[in-house]
Formats: sequence, C-alpha cells, structure tokens
Amino acid sequence: MSRDRFEAIFWSLHLSDVTEDEENERKRGTPQFDRLFKIKPLYGEIVNACNSLFQPYQNITVDERVVASKARIGFRQYMKDKPTKFGYKLFVLADSKTGYTSNFFVYQGKDKSKVKLRGQKDDGLSVTSVMDLMKFDLLGKGYHLYVDNFYSSPLLFNKLLKNHTAACGTIRTNREGFPRTTINDLPKKPERGDMRWIREGNLLFARWMDTKVVNLCSTFHKAYSGATVLRRVKRPDGNWHRAPVDVPDACRDYNINMGGVDLSDALIHYYSVHGKTMRWYKTFFYHFIDIAVVNSYILHKAVSSSHNQAPMSHKQFREVLMREMVEQAKALVAEATPRPSLTNTCMPVFRGSTGTQDRRKCVVCAAKEKVKAKQMPGYKIRDLKTPLYCSRCNVSLCLVPDRNCFLEYHSMGLQK
Repeated sequence: MSRDRFEAIFWSLHLSDVTEDEENERKRGTPQFDRLFKIKPLYGEIVNACNSLFQPYQNITVDERVVASKARIGFRQYMKDKPTKFGYKLFVLADSKTGYTSNFFVYQGKDKSKVKLRGQKDDGLSVTSVMDLMKFDLLGKGYHLYVDNFYSSPLLFNKLLKNHTAACGTIRTNREGFPRTTINDLPKKPERGDMRWIREGNLLFARWMDTKVVNLCSTFHKAYSGATVLRRVKRPDGNWHRAPVDVPDACRDYNINMGGVDLSDALIHYYSVHGKTMRWYKTFFYHFIDIAVVNSYILHKAVSSSHNQAPMSHKQFREVLMREMVEQAKALVAEATPRPSLTNTCMPVFRGSTGTQDRRKCVVCAAKEKVKAKQMPGYKIRDLKTPLYCSRCNVSLCLVPDRNCFLEYHSMGLQK
C-alpha cells in the first residue's frame, strides 16, 4: 500500500456512525452527552473479547495505564510524576502471571452529573473503579486481588471479602479504618527486616522495614511464616553483602504478583502500532489494536504450552499474524465482476468509414411516421435516415441531440 493510500484511509477513519456522532454532539452540555461515543462500538467489542476469551489465573491485579496523547479533549490527564505526563488514563485489570488484560475502562474525569444526596457517602474512585472492573465474572470465584496504595482501604477490602474475593496491597496510613494504635509499633530506628502486625476483624495490617517502612493490608495472608528475601545489608565492619531478610508473607506475595499491568504495558510497548495523531479517537484505535494483539500473543503462548510446543517469539507472532490478516482480507474481497464482452453489448456503430456513407432508415422514426400517417390523412411520411446502427441488434437508429432513438429503442425493450 502506498503512503498516500494509507493516509487517505486513515484520514477517513471513524469508529462510529458519523450521523450518530452529530446527534450526540447536539447533546453536549447535557447529562445525555457521551464523551466516548466516537469509540463506543470498537471499545465495547474489545472489552467483551477481553472478558470472554481467557480465564485468569488465581492472582490478578488492578492498576492504572496511561495512553500518551496531547490531543485537546476534556478527559486528557496530566500526571507530573508519571513517565508519560500527558494522556488518557485507563483503569486496567490484568492477570498477574501472564499480563493478559482481562478488563479495562477509560477514565473520563470527575462525574459532575451525579447529584449526591445530603448525608449520602460516596465510596470514591479507588473503590468504585475496582468493583466495576471485577463485576464481569470474577467476584466470588476465589481470586486473589493485588492493588497499590491508591486503591487499598478497609472499605474496599471488606466489600471484596463480602463477595468472597481476597485482596492484598500496600496502604496509606491516613486511610479511614487504618489502626491508630502505637502498641507494638516499630522502634524509632528499625533495622532492615523488622516487622510488626495487628489484626482487626478479617483484616491483617503489617508494617515492615525495608529501605523504608512499608505498610500492607491483606484479607488472606498469615502475618509471618518464616519467608525471607535477599537484600543488601551492612556488616559491622562497614562492608555491604547480600543476606536473607525476614519478610511478611503479604509483602513477599505483593512483590511477586503486583506487576500484571506493568507486564502488559511492557508487552504493548515492545512493538506498539501507536502513531502520532491529534484525533483522540484514533489514539484509542491504535491502543485497542495493541491490546488485542498482545492478548492474542498471550493466548498463543497458553495454547502452545498446553500442547507441549514451543511458542513463537513476540516478533514472529506479529509477523505471522500480519500475513494471515492480509491473506484473509484478500479472500474476503469479492471477485471483480467480469467486464461484459463488447460483442454482446448494444453499442452505436457507424456503417461507413466517414460517418455519412450507407445511411439507412431509422426503425424508430419509421414506426412513428407510420402512426402519424394513420392519424393524419394526407400526412407526408418523412424519410429519416441515420448512418448509425446497433452492433448487437443490427438495426439502424438515430442518435442526435433532438432524437435519441437508440436509447428509446432499448429502453422500450424492443431489442432482440
């Protein structure tokens, strides 16, 4: 495909019906206006495919993803602490082991259309985002969810526990419900590996000293079962060496399983199809392709493993996928209708070489003249001749500005 052809197609790319887009635009400023209407058809298809084509392993994770863009749209986010500072924020649920994107939604900013009643308490984005991502088919199935301190709270963990779903994550000490007691707390100058914990109902709160203090909350871990991790520790003589350090079970498992979304992001960015565009919906089009391809590659690895076969590399998989899609597209193109043979087509042709030789009576004009002679006694029949004839019907027919007998003859169905 040439560059100009690609740009022409991409310039005309739309993910929804243009007339419906215009109707949605007329609702701007009202609660009925849908910010994501331009991407809704493909957005919904991708989410449904992610939900249905893969059953995650036991450990899953929820985290944020940023899709880079500088397009001017109201729900674009600025995150100064992120490597990608400008872009669209997605909340993603991924499988911890494989990085498969099981569910996601686009964050549209604070919803100002919701009217909160007096005394009504909002659970907040950190709770609602997780519950929305888990709703499709994961609650009550025995999953272990890992989240970071943006999401972790006693409120969320208790809600998940009521739905028979365990959770673990780092937690901020200013969260409502976090224990305020100082009994059995870490000393003022803790050593690496020191830990303390407390239980409140079904919640375990653990505090562990690594390079800094780490606070965790879990609904399914033991406090400590003798687990260790290797860390650099300073000897009394001032030298550093790697040594085993005690670690709470929750912290060890958190470090192992929290990277599902990061793994998915890494796989996406290795061979991303993302291109520069100022049209926000085209940015999402690129990202949806990335999600679909990476998820397909993860499924390929899972199928290969189940058949005791070595999977292709990521690059090889994309090359094979590209070739198969091209072949499938060729097969879907309908065969071109064969051009009709000129020998079987009615065409006006000159009898002579000069256009004036061998003029003969036009059959349509002759028939009209006979009708006029019958209707008007004394009418003198005109001898109207033409140098043209139909190549298929072999009858002489006029084809002049004031008489198109050729068209009239064939439109009346008089041809042989």
